[in-house]
Amino acid sequence: MKVASTHNELASVLRRIDHRGYKAYQDIRGQYRFPGFDLHVDHVQADPFAPPSRFRVRVPQNVAGFPDWSLATPTRRVALSDFLTRRFSALAAALSRGRGQGAAGTGKSGRISMARPGQEILARNSVLVDANVVEARFTVGLPAAGRTILGSAAEDLICGAVPRLVREALVFASLSATEAASLERHIKTAEDADALRAALPGLGIVAFVANGAILPRRSGVDERPLDRGNVVPFASPPSLEVEVTLPNRGAVRGMGIPRGVTLIVGGGYHGKSTLLRAIERGVYNHIPGDGRELVVTSPLAVKIRAEDGRAVTEDDISFFITNLPFGADTRHFSTENASGSTSQAANIVEAIEAGAKVLLVDEDTSATNFMIRDRRMQALVAKDREPITPFIDRVRSLAEDGISTVLVLGGSGDYLDVADTVIMMDEYRPVDVTARAREVAARFPTGRRFEGGDERLRVARRVPVSLGFARVGDRRSTKTKARGTDAIVLGHEEIDLRNVEQVVDPGQTRFIADALRYLEARLLDGKAAIPELIERLGREVAAHGMDVVAPYIHGDYCLARPIEIAAALNRLRTIEVRAAR
Repeated sequence: MKVASTHNELASVLRRIDHRGYKAYQDIRGQYRFPGFDLHVDHVQADPFAPPSRFRVRVPQNVAGFPDWSLATPTRRVALSDFLTRRFSALAAALSRGRGQGAAGTGKSGRISMARPGQEILARNSVLVDANVVEARFTVGLPAAGRTILGSAAEDLICGAVPRLVREALVFASLSATEAASLERHIKTAEDADALRAALPGLGIVAFVANGAILPRRSGVDERPLDRGNVVPFASPPSLEVEVTLPNRGAVRGMGIPRGVTLIVGGGYHGKSTLLRAIERGVYNHIPGDGRELVVTSPLAVKIRAEDGRAVTEDDISFFITNLPFGADTRHFSTENASGSTSQAANIVEAIEAGAKVLLVDEDTSATNFMIRDRRMQALVAKDREPITPFIDRVRSLAEDGISTVLVLGGSGDYLDVADTVIMMDEYRPVDVTARAREVAARFPTGRRFEGGDERLRVARRVPVSLGFARVGDRRSTKTKARGTDAIVLGHEEIDLRNVEQVVDPGQTRFIADALRYLEARLLDGKAAIPELIERLGREVAAHGMDVVAPYIHGDYCLARPIEIAAALNRLRTIEVRAAR
C-alpha cells in the first residue's frame, strides 16, 4: 500500500493515475496530512458501481475548537457527535447535488456521504469526539468514466471538496451565531431528556409526557412531527400532572404514568396508539423541534406484540401457557413457527430475561386469546381444556414483582378490573378516568373467573452454546448484512426484526449484526446465560467503543440497547441453547 505524507503528494498520485484503469485507485490508500487535519483512505472501491470508498478525517481539537462545555459529559459528547453527523451529512448531500448526479462520472462517482440520522439523538460512530480530536467517517464515490479513472475530478473532490466540508462541518469557528446556538440547543435538549429520564424512578413513574408536546407524526413512514391540520398539543390531566426541574429548561410540567398497570382507552382515531408510540420512542432522546423532546420513558421499557411465525428456543412460557396438546413442554418451549399466543408469551419472557421493567402493549397488535378469555368463553371451554392463562390474569402478578404495563385498549373492558390507572384519549387530549372506570367496573360486573392462581413468573437461565453461523472453516458464514431496520443477515441466516419496534435506525441494525458475530467469536463460552453475555458485550463496548465489534473501520453504527440485542439473538433460528432443568 502506497502511503503519501502530504496532500500535495496525494494530488500528484491522482494526476499520475488519471485515465488509467479503475484498479489504479488502490494507489491512494493510506494517510495524508492536509492543513489542519489528517485524511485516511481506509478502503478503495473495486469499481464505480461497488460500495463507495471509506474515508476518515481526523481534526485536532486545537483546530476544531469545540468548547470544553460541549465535551464535559458523555451525554454532551453523544449530542455533539449527533449534531456534527447531521451537519456533515447535510453539507455533503448539498455538495453532491450541486455537482450534479453523474457529473463526475459513472455509478457513484463524485458522491460524498455520511450516515443520515433520523429524529433520535443516538450514540454514533460516524463522528467521534473527545478532548483531543474530532474524527469523521464518510464514503466517497471515486470518479470514473466507465472503468477509467477521472484523476482531475478526483483531485477536485478529495483535495478540494473534502477540505471544504471539514472546514464547514467540523470546525467550531465556521459556525454562524445561529448555528452555534443550534448546537447548544441540541446538546441541552439531550441533557434535559437524560436528566428527566433519570428522575422517573424517584417520581414513581415509568414515563413522562410534557405539556405542549406534539405527538402525531406526518405519516407511518415519516417520523417528523405533524405540522398541518388539527395538531393538538399535549396537556396532562391535573390529577396525573407532575413537575420536574431540569438543568437547562428549569421547571417543566407534564403527565407522569405511574408504576403498575395503566390502561390507555378511548374511541378509534382519538390518539391512543399515538400516545403509546411516543412512549415507546421515549427510550431515546429526540432532536429539537421533534415535538417529543420531553417525552421520556424508562430505558427498560419494551414494546410487546404477537409475532406469528417467529422461532422460539428453550423459553419457559409456562407462566402463560401449559398443557399443550401432545405433551409439548412449555417449560422448555421451542418451535420454528410460533403462534400469536406463544410468540407473545415468548416475547414477554425474553424481554424480562433481558432486564425489561415496563411492558408496552397495544391490543391491536396482540393475540386476542393471549390477552383475554371472557366469561362466555370460560363457560364454553373449560379451563382444563384451555392451555393459555391470559395476560389479564397475570398482569397484576407482574406488577407486584416490579414489572409495569402500559396497555392500549379499545374493546376489552374486563381489564378495568386489574388497572391502577385509566387514561382516556378524547380528540388527542388525555383524561384521567380512573375513578369512573372503577365505578363502571362495579356497576357492570363481568362475572369472569380469575384463572391466574398464585404462580409467579420464573425466568429460565438459558445458556447459548452456539449461534450456528460462524462455523469453523466456513468464512462465508461470518459475513453480516443489515437490511434497513427490518432484518439482519448472518452468514446464510436471516433474523427478522420487523416486529422489534424499538430498533429505529439502520445503524442500530448494523451494530447488532456485528455484535452478534463478535459475541459468538469472542464471548460465547457455553457457560454464560444470555443476560450475562449481553452484559459482557456492553462492558466491551463501554471500554473500547462500538468499533470493538467491527470487522473494519467505518461510520455506520448507532448504539442499540441490550434489550434489542437480546431480541435479535432470540430470533436467530440457528441458536443452540442449553437450559438449566
